[in-house]
Amino acid sequence: MKLSILMPVYNEEERIADALKQALAVEYPCEIELLVVDDGSRDGTGEILGRADDARLRVITHQRNAGKGAAIRTAVANADGEYMVILDADLEYDPQDIPKLLAPVLDGRATVVYGNRTFGSHSAYSFWYVMGNKGVTMAANVLFNSYIGDLETCFKLMPVALYRSLDVRSRGFGMEAEVTGKLLRRRIRPYEVPISYRARGREEGKKITWRDGVEALWILGRERTRRNRGTAPR
Repeated sequence: MKLSILMPVYNEEERIADALKQALAVEYPCEIELLVVDDGSRDGTGEILGRADDARLRVITHQRNAGKGAAIRTAVANADGEYMVILDADLEYDPQDIPKLLAPVLDGRATVVYGNRTFGSHSAYSFWYVMGNKGVTMAANVLFNSYIGDLETCFKLMPVALYRSLDVRSRGFGMEAEVTGKLLRRRIRPYEVPISYRARGREEGKKITWRDGVEALWILGRERTRRNRGTAPR
């Protein structure tokens, strides 16, 4: 199996070098590629990516910022792997956890795996951020009669073909809710594994806001009421 690690990047010149180094240093149990989409960065991110040298790394550049969902859409369209996982470049997630997500796939226990953040006191930058995440996740569980622990997690591992079949259209952070809503609507329940997490604050460049939470609720409601045109293999 080959895993495509998809990294959307926007104005991360202070972190992108470390993000690449950490992602490529992991001992993966399968072949990987790291596919980075520079989503119209206006700082030195592009120059740093241009100097990176690793046969497993590919970089695609958006001329203008289009949002995380759009960057992932570009990455998925160019992915060569059978499976994919999203890894943000902000160093909030530890790529050393990716083999944990792969384990239930490789041993046949799961097809879709989410990394579940525990949100300890050391890993969340605000009370309202955590409550917002839990509120959106609860809304999904109520709407789809499911029980997942972390809808907004970046770590979503699944077959590339499955993600393509979801036809995710959200261009920004709403893609997290759209992906999960479409999976749950197909009765595909993600397998969850605990992961480490360290949230950065606004002063460090945190981009998601309360508006993204409102959009996520709207997207979940839309997906719950949308007619299901069929399901994909689990």
